[in-house]
Amino acid sequence: MSFETNATVASFGGKLLKLSHTSSVIGSKMNLNLYLPPQAAAGTKVPWIFYLAGLTCTGDNGAEKGFFQAAAAKNGVAIVYPDTSPRETRYDGDDASWDFGRAAGFYINASKAPWSETYKMENYIVDELYSALPKEFSLDPAKVSIMGHSMGGHGALTLYLKYPTKFKSVSAFAPISNPINCPWGQKAFAGYFGDDKEDWKKHDATELIKSFKGNVDILIDVGTGDNFYKQKQLLPENFEEAAKAAGHTVGPSGVNVRYQEDYDHSYYFISTFSSDHVEHHMKFLQSQGDLIEF
Repeated sequence: MSFETNATVASFGGKLLKLSHTSSVIGSKMNLNLYLPPQAAAGTKVPWIFYLAGLTCTGDNGAEKGFFQAAAAKNGVAIVYPDTSPRETRYDGDDASWDFGRAAGFYINASKAPWSETYKMENYIVDELYSALPKEFSLDPAKVSIMGHSMGGHGALTLYLKYPTKFKSVSAFAPISNPINCPWGQKAFAGYFGDDKEDWKKHDATELIKSFKGNVDILIDVGTGDNFYKQKQLLPENFEEAAKAAGHTVGPSGVNVRYQEDYDHSYYFISTFSSDHVEHHMKFLQSQGDLIEF
């Protein structure tokens, strides 16, 4: 597999590449963005972080509005911005609503037909992109972390908890933390998995943390002015409670959920705390190259 570079944009001394490729997992063309910091220009293998976007988003949103590139350039870390779902293969109803189907892949492998044919975003992230990107770009295959927003926060938490040997660290902005108990998750899981609610638990961060072994150091930011938080779509308190009951530390150097006064669900919120999240990951991803000062 090879990536086609459709555009190159200078950003904070590095390059944002707008890429496309034909995915063998998804079975169609996929688009993504890759930010390479200036430290990667000479061929130095740099650590990298997946940023998983939320409902209605594409791989462009985080790259254009998240303001991750400044901190990424400073710390010598690359950011990968994948798409959120298959785009070309279509089924009846995949664009009937904004919270299911296109732009709502939930970073899982669907098991219910017809979605199971191509809605395999879990394997797309942890297998295909994870292995293919370091072969073509200056990315260190041994230094990978993951973060995300909303639906992507759900993806980041669950993929980290399922595949802890693949990711050095995890963080999330306003994640859907307990999807089996919120309307977004119940709709998506019923559509992608069917009615077996025990099966749903395999894709729920609050359920996964209950049996997770080892130390956790997870940064989560949630805005108290977020209407989705108020509507109980996110349920970070459930994740905290489950972590505490399982014996994990809740607070700094553990499951650290920060409730940010008045912030909403938007990229104004994400961009405000984006550098904090990059710095969180750098505790686990040792940068190569000199720090860049702005």
